[in-house]
Amino acid sequence: MKCASVAIIGRPSSGKSTLLNTICESKVSITSPTPHTTRNAIRGIYTDSRGQLIFTDTPGFHISEKKFQKRMQDIATSSLEETDAVLYLLDATRKPGSEEDAITYMLSGLSVPVVCCINKKDILSDSQIQDAEQYLKKSMPGRVILVASAKADDGVDEILIELFKHAPEGELLYDQDTWTDQNLEFRISEIIREKAMNSVTEEIPYAIMVEVADLEYNAEEGKVWVRAFITVERESQKGIMVGKGGENIKKIRIASFKDIKKIFPGSKLELDLRVRVNPKWKSNDMILSKVFKDTQN
Repeated sequence: MKCASVAIIGRPSSGKSTLLNTICESKVSITSPTPHTTRNAIRGIYTDSRGQLIFTDTPGFHISEKKFQKRMQDIATSSLEETDAVLYLLDATRKPGSEEDAITYMLSGLSVPVVCCINKKDILSDSQIQDAEQYLKKSMPGRVILVASAKADDGVDEILIELFKHAPEGELLYDQDTWTDQNLEFRISEIIREKAMNSVTEEIPYAIMVEVADLEYNAEEGKVWVRAFITVERESQKGIMVGKGGENIKKIRIASFKDIKKIFPGSKLELDLRVRVNPKWKSNDMILSKVFKDTQN
């Protein structure tokens, strides 16, 4: 058997989270058109007869002096220090710039194997693919270059074949049925954050945080109760997040409910979702949405 840790790196919105979810056949990392969706290094686990690949979905690599974006860049870089291989995703819908140059410069100095993948094949023209291949051959000489579409699940098997070639022999670190090491609270909070981010077009996504305050799971009775808070920075953002007549928070709650329900199949779920303003978080800063109950069970 083989076992390897693999860091996925690339510019923001290059499809890292989508690829990880496709490989693991489950929602491991949230996806959104908004850059910097992934704020932490998130692990997804893929196991088959060949062995096990433990993926780390890193925050999009972005050159910035801003404290928040600099932190995410540090997370992305540090995840490469103790990894068996690196999977570098290049989004060829955008021409390579200073960020891409910084990534290839960093990766070219690594001693670990680096597999390059031109992502979003399903929407790329032949000329875009050719330009991306030329860029990678010049900036990453000697590295394997693949073309795939994480969204369409095209070329993903070839990525796995190449990564297993570089995986060292070793015992499995996780049970064969395990596809992530995230705890329940984190997984639920990320689902809600994804739905909240995708519900607004303002710059609010950068200010959104989600906390699961309470989680009660009664396996014998088949009941799950979740109370969570969407936290924004300003009062004006709270109004946008809630929406006119509470329409937006209702949309977020319903969308979140559907994905959270998949974590607890066959159970009756109650989701209590609230919006509050940071940092005081006083009761008068909260808008309570009605508990959304599963009436189908």
